Amino acid sequence: MRTATEDDAGVATVEQEEEQEEERVILFYGNSLTAGYGLDDPSDAFPGLIQEKLDSLGYNYKVVNAGLSGETTSGGLRRIDWVLERQKVDIFVLELGANDGLRGQDQDQIRNNLEEMIDKVRKAYPEARIILAGMMVPPSLGQTYSTNFQKIFPEVAKEKDVELIPFLLQDVAGERELNQGDGIHPTEEGQKILARNVWDVLEDVIKEQRQGS
Repeated sequence: MRTATEDDAGVATVEQEEEQEEERVILFYGNSLTAGYGLDDPSDAFPGLIQEKLDSLGYNYKVVNAGLSGETTSGGLRRIDWVLERQKVDIFVLELGANDGLRGQDQDQIRNNLEEMIDKVRKAYPEARIILAGMMVPPSLGQTYSTNFQKIFPEVAKEKDVELIPFLLQDVAGERELNQGDGIHPTEEGQKILARNVWDVLEDVIKEQRQGS
């Protein structure tokens, strides 16, 4: 017969095991870059590659790809409540704004949309960590617009106290061999570099989250 102390220890052990086995969710919320536009297999987009990395390290995280080709910050804001109601979130990676920039949309509106999405995530999941992916647009839209657009992301990250990927397309943008025929969407090789750019920031967030659990 087990003593009360042994029973208590047994319960504690079970609870510890359940805590260790709890699966966390990383939600990637973006546009065609996240969705894997033009790839034979969407799992070759950087969110899928991040899942492979997590699995290889034995991290109990599940990646959810909520990328939608053609999405803008306004569209993302309209659908975010629906997504958050249906999907638990432990880490939220926000990758939106590029389509707004390419269309020359109002930058104050882009900024406001990003901030409002971050606010909505925080309200729904106060403990979630949030990462914002920085973007740039070509100077063909005008040097002033391009420069000011690039500033939106670090400024929002600072204002909302979220982590920042400085430029998601670092080492891929403008590299013909790493992009599809449209010169915009990365190839499989390009997506591998995007995954690396994301992991450079995401890895520390995951380590901090696991240490705090």
